[in-house]
Amino acid sequence: MNKFTGMAAALAGAAALAACGGGGERAPAESEGTETAAAETKSEKVKCYGISLAKQNQCAAGPGTSCAGTSTVDYQGNAWTYTDSEEACLNAELPGDRKGSLTELDRDNPPA
Repeated sequence: MNKFTGMAAALAGAAALAACGGGGERAPAESEGTETAAAETKSEKVKCYGISLAKQNQCAAGPGTSCAGTSTVDYQGNAWTYTDSEEACLNAELPGDRKGSLTELDRDNPPA
């Protein structure tokens, strides 16, 4: 692995960890540039559970999984994806009687 490949892998890992941090905290004011822009964009989004297709979640896919892209079933209740607003989450058009949720759901989760 060359120097650039290693750096790209490190940046990708840092981005995945930041996406899974989930606190919605803003970066300090003295931290200008992309970190601040990323924090502002993230704080405008809402975590919505139970709306993502398998392998398309952005984080929190329950026990035995690590983060983004690790859900194993469609609409897995303990996996979330960012939406633009609470309304977008709660009114997501899903098959059957499923609804998006602002909190973790106990439905469509794979067996432990």
